[in-house]
Amino acid sequence: MNSGLSVSQRQQRLSALLRAVKGPVRVEDAAHALGLERTHAAKLLAAWHKQGVMRRVARGLYIPVSPTALGQTQVLDDPWVLVPELYEPGYIGGWSALEYWELTEQLFRSVCVLTSKRTQLGNVDHQGITFFLKHVPDRHLFGTKTLWRENVKVQISDIHKTILDIVDDPYLGAGLQHTVDCLRTYKGRHSDPASLERLFAYAAQTGLGSVFKKLGFLAELLAFDPDFVERCAARLTNGYAHLDKRAKNEKLVTKWRLWVPKGFDV
Repeated sequence: MNSGLSVSQRQQRLSALLRAVKGPVRVEDAAHALGLERTHAAKLLAAWHKQGVMRRVARGLYIPVSPTALGQTQVLDDPWVLVPELYEPGYIGGWSALEYWELTEQLFRSVCVLTSKRTQLGNVDHQGITFFLKHVPDRHLFGTKTLWRENVKVQISDIHKTILDIVDDPYLGAGLQHTVDCLRTYKGRHSDPASLERLFAYAAQTGLGSVFKKLGFLAELLAFDPDFVERCAARLTNGYAHLDKRAKNEKLVTKWRLWVPKGFDV
């Protein structure tokens, strides 16, 4: 783009934009910060993208490239800042939240996101970072906390919702055995009545009877408070659920109306 500006003028304009906007830059942000028409701002961002000083991560969304990141595939210091820009309404959960809340010692390279946005699901790559996306209904977008990352407001499941999500879908907990390990750690730190009440209330809020079957079964095996286990048992619905939908060989635990992988042991 031949804007008629000198190199120093273009650099001054870029510096002004980066001072005004922290984190990902949208076309609207650039237009507002630089006092330009939207079309002009879009062309300017596209030109900076070609020059390598900005990186386009989605349509109309760019991130600045620091000098130390030039030529690298991954230029983001904190990939979480892309989540509200790309997948709102949604939140960071699953194994990413387990790591944040220190319920696991494992480190995960991909970012787990639960979203109600109609988008490509499964693994999606952005700037050298893999995001795993699971679709959830709007009514399940609760139990989150706000984090500020590089001046971007990001939602993450709180510790109780994180546990509930991985019990409901052990894949989000990096597998059934790891999910059980995290639930055991949760019990060791949050077995007080207030925490268990929050966990139970969240389970009720989902409106899913299968959640109480899974939660009650695992809580009983891990020797949670007997009253908590009994309350889960009182909420059982008709029909049967699967503790792990990806399991092949299963046995039926009739008390909990739950199909459990054969050989499963806590």
